[in-house]
Amino acid sequence: MGNNDIIVSLDIGTSKVRAIIGEVTNGTFNIIGVGSADSEGMRKGAIVDIDQTVQSIKSAVEHAEQMVGIQISEVYVGISGNHIALQSSHGVVAVQNEDREIGEDDIDRVIKAAEVIALPPEREVIDVVAKQFIVDGLEGIQDPRGMIGVRLEVDATIITGAKTPIHNLLRCVEKSGLKVKDLVLMSLGAGGLALSKDEKSMGAVLVDIGAGSSTISVYEEGSLRATSTIPVGGEFVTNDIAYGLRTLTDQAEKVKLKYGCAWIDDAASDVAFKVLRIGSNVEKEFNQEDIAAIIEPRVLEIFHLIRQEVKRLGYSELPGGYILTGGTVSMPGVLRAAQAELAASVRIAVPDYIGVRDPGFTGGVGILHHVVRRHRTRGNSTGSNKKAASRSKPSPAPQQDAAAKPGIMERLKNMFSEFI
Repeated sequence: MGNNDIIVSLDIGTSKVRAIIGEVTNGTFNIIGVGSADSEGMRKGAIVDIDQTVQSIKSAVEHAEQMVGIQISEVYVGISGNHIALQSSHGVVAVQNEDREIGEDDIDRVIKAAEVIALPPEREVIDVVAKQFIVDGLEGIQDPRGMIGVRLEVDATIITGAKTPIHNLLRCVEKSGLKVKDLVLMSLGAGGLALSKDEKSMGAVLVDIGAGSSTISVYEEGSLRATSTIPVGGEFVTNDIAYGLRTLTDQAEKVKLKYGCAWIDDAASDVAFKVLRIGSNVEKEFNQEDIAAIIEPRVLEIFHLIRQEVKRLGYSELPGGYILTGGTVSMPGVLRAAQAELAASVRIAVPDYIGVRDPGFTGGVGILHHVVRRHRTRGNSTGSNKKAASRSKPSPAPQQDAAAKPGIMERLKNMFSEFI
C-alpha cells in the first residue's frame, strides 16, 4: 500500500450493508465515499439467504461507486459473530541476517511460527495479532524491526472462526463481483478506532449494538482479551413497538428512528404522531412518552444482558468503563439508560470523519483504520495479506483439510530446523 491508494471496507450487518471508500495519504486516510443499503438475507448477524445478501452488497457498493466515480474491485470485509474465538499462542525463531538485525522476514517467520496450533477441522485461522515481541529475553517490544538480536519471540492472539459462516460470507462477496482482500475482525477494527490508548491499557469494554446482535469486546493491557456476541439488538426494540402500538413492523421502525427515546424522563409529551393500526384503516395518535414507555424496559434489559455477559467472560468493574457504538446507540436516551443499568462510566463512540459521524459507521471506518495501521507498522509483506490471496476463492472444506496437514508439518519442520 502506497500513498494515494484507495481502500474499501464492507460492513455487512443485520439491518444495513455499508461500503466505505477511503483514500490513503501519508499513512492516514480520508473518507471519500459511502454507500449504504438495506440488508436483506441477514438475521441476528448471520447470513440466511445468499442471493438477497448479494443484492444488498451490490446495491451498497454501487451507491459508493456513484458518489466517487470509481469502480470497486477489492474490499476488506468485516467479520463478527458468536463463532469467533481467541486463542493465545507463542512463536520463536532465530534471527537469520548475518548482522543479526531483525527485518521484515524475521517478523513474518515468527508470526507464522505462532500460527502453528492444533485446530478442529471445522475451524480456521482468520488473523494473528501480535501482543508483544521479545528479543533475547527483553519483553514489551511493539516493533522489533532494526533491533539487533539472536532470538525473536512473539506473544500473539490467534483469531479463529467456524469455516461455514466464513465461507458463506466470502461466497456472498465474490458473487457480488468483488475480490476479498482480507477479513478483518470487527472488534479489532472498531476497538482500534473507538478506544484510546489508556482505555485499552487500563481495561475497557467495547459494546457494538447492532440491529440483530450485540458484540462485546474486552480490552486489557493494550490488546483484545475476550469477545462475545449475544443475539439481542435494535430489532427487539422495533418488535416491541410493533406489538405495543399494534402496527406493522415497517411502521414501527420508522417511528423508532424518528421519535424513539430510550429514557422516559427525556421524552416529550407534546411530540405526537399517528400510526396505522394492523387490521384496519384507522390511524391512532401517540406521543413520545408512550413510545419511550415501550423502549426503555427493552433497552435496560439489553444492557443487563451485556453486563451479565461481561461477568461471564470473567471481567467486572474495568477502569475504562463501557464504550458504546453501533446504530442502536444513536437513539436519544440510550446513554442515560446504559449509565443506570451498567453502573459504570459510559460514553458513545462516533467516528471523527466527515460523512460518517454516526455510531453505526464505527465498524466500517474501523476496518479501514485497522488496515492502514497494520500496513504502516508492518509494511506490505505481512502474512495476513498472503492469506488474503487464498481467500479470493475458498475451496470446499474437505479439500482445505487435506491441504492443511502437510502445510502444518512443513512449518513445524522449518521452525525446528532453525535450531538444529
